[in-house]
Amino acid sequence: MIIVQMDHHPLIISVLLSLLLSFLGLFLILWTKVKAMLMKPRWCKCEICQAYLTRSWTSRFSSLSEWYTHLLRLSPTGTIHVHVMKNTITANPANVEHILKTNFDNYPKGSPFSAILGDFLGRGIFVADGENWRFQRKIASLELGSVSIRSFAYEILSSEIKTRLLPLLDSCTGDDVVDLQDVFRRFSFDNICRFSFGIDPECLNLTLPMSELADAFDVASKLSAERALVASPWIWRAKRALNVGSEKRLRDAIRKINVLAEDIIAQRKKMGFSGKNDLLSRFMTTMDDDDQYLRDIVISFLLAGRDTVVSALTVFFYLISENPEVESKIREEMDRVLDGPGLRSAHDEPEVPGFEKLREMHYLHAALYESLRLFPPVQMDSKFAKDEDVLPDGTPVKKGDKVSYHPYAMGRMETIWGSDCETFRPERWLRDGLFRPENPYRYPVFQAGVRVCLGKEMALVAMKTVAVSLVRRFDIRLVEPGQRPRFVSGLTATLSGGLPVVVKRRGEY
Repeated sequence: MIIVQMDHHPLIISVLLSLLLSFLGLFLILWTKVKAMLMKPRWCKCEICQAYLTRSWTSRFSSLSEWYTHLLRLSPTGTIHVHVMKNTITANPANVEHILKTNFDNYPKGSPFSAILGDFLGRGIFVADGENWRFQRKIASLELGSVSIRSFAYEILSSEIKTRLLPLLDSCTGDDVVDLQDVFRRFSFDNICRFSFGIDPECLNLTLPMSELADAFDVASKLSAERALVASPWIWRAKRALNVGSEKRLRDAIRKINVLAEDIIAQRKKMGFSGKNDLLSRFMTTMDDDDQYLRDIVISFLLAGRDTVVSALTVFFYLISENPEVESKIREEMDRVLDGPGLRSAHDEPEVPGFEKLREMHYLHAALYESLRLFPPVQMDSKFAKDEDVLPDGTPVKKGDKVSYHPYAMGRMETIWGSDCETFRPERWLRDGLFRPENPYRYPVFQAGVRVCLGKEMALVAMKTVAVSLVRRFDIRLVEPGQRPRFVSGLTATLSGGLPVVVKRRGEY
C-alpha cells in the first residue's frame, strides 16, 4: 500500500480540491434544478396531482394502471390530466385514432421518450422517429413479411416446443410447483435468440441460471421504465450524473448488455452472415459497418420478441386456469380440428399443429384476443406533442406535453365493451362461430395506424402454437387460485411473484 504524504505534495492537494469543488458545483447545479422542478408541480392542487405526488392512491389501488383505469372510467370523456407530469391520458377510441393515425405526425415518440429509454434501447425502432424509424421499419417489414423468414421462425418454434418445452413440463408433472412465467421467459429467450441472432443460449433448463444477457436485460427494462414514473426527469438525471442508486444499477446492466451484444455481433461476423436466415444476418447485409446500430437492433428485437410473448402467454394460462369452462371449449375445438385429443404419455412423440390447422381454431384465437384485452403486455403507451392540438373529445394539448393512450384501461371501459367488460368471455369476438376483429382503435393492443406492430402475426402464431401444445397435453392449475394478478413496473407487464402452478398430464386431476 502506497501512502502519500499530503503536506509534501501541494500539487496533489490542489488537484484534489479542484475535483472536490467541481463535484460540489455539479451537485449544486443539479440540486437547484431538481428542487425547482419538485417545487413547481405542487402549485397544482387538483386531487389527481396531489394523489400522484403523495402516492395516496396506493391505499386503494395495487398499481398506477389500476388507479388510472378507475379515473378514466369516472371521466365523462374517458380522458384525464396529470398536470404535474404534463401528461394527458386517454381511453377514448376517437382520441386514440387521432393520435395514431389522423394526426400521426404531431405525435412522435419525442426526445423526452428517447431520453428515458435511449441509454437502454439506443436508436432502436421503439424510440426512433422520422427517417431513422422509417428506414428500420421498411427493412423489418420486408424481412418479417417474407415467407422464408416466417417458415424459418416456425421451424425454430416447433423445435423448441417439441425438444425442450414439452419434455421439460413432462418432467415437472406431479406435485412440484413450477413458475410458469419463468418457464415462458426462458423458452421465449431461447426462441428469439435462435431466430433473431442464430445463437442458442439454452436457457430452458430449470437447473441452470438464466443467461447473463437475459438477467441484465430484465434489470435494464425495469429500471428504464421507472424513470418515467418520477415527478421530474431531473431526479433520475441527477442520479445518473452522480452514478448512484438505481441509475448505477442501470448503467451496470447496460454495460453488461453492450458487452454481450457486441459478442453476438462479433460471432455472427466471424461465422459469416451471407445466406443466413436469422434477422441479425439479414440486417447486416445492409448495415455491416455500424456495430452500434446493430446493437440497438439486437436489443429492440429482444424486447419485442421475448417480453411481449412471455406476458401474453402467462396471463392466458392464468385466465384459462381460472375459467375451466373456457379451457374445455378450447380443447373441444382442438380435438375436433386435430382429429382427437393430444398425446398424454411422456413417451409419446410430441406434435405441433401447422399453420392451416391453427387458422381453423377460431375459439382459441378469440380466447387469446380476450386475454390480451384484459391484460395487454404494454399497459400504456406515450407520445409527445410536436405542436399544440385539440383531441376529438375537446381536450386541449400543449406543445411538448406527453399524450398517452391506455390499452389496459380501455379493456375495462363499459363504454367500449359493455357492462361485462371485466369478464373473460371469448365469445364476444365470435360471429356465427368465426372470429371477427374489433376496430383497432378500440383495441390498440398491437398499436394501430402507422406504427402498428410488424410482428403481430408471428407473435400470434407463436402464442397459439404454444397454447395448443400445452393445453392438449397438460392440466395446468394455479397454486393459489382466485388471486388477482399484480404487476411489477417494467416496459412490459410482468406478474409480481411469477405464476406458480402445478402441472399434470391431461386427465390426471
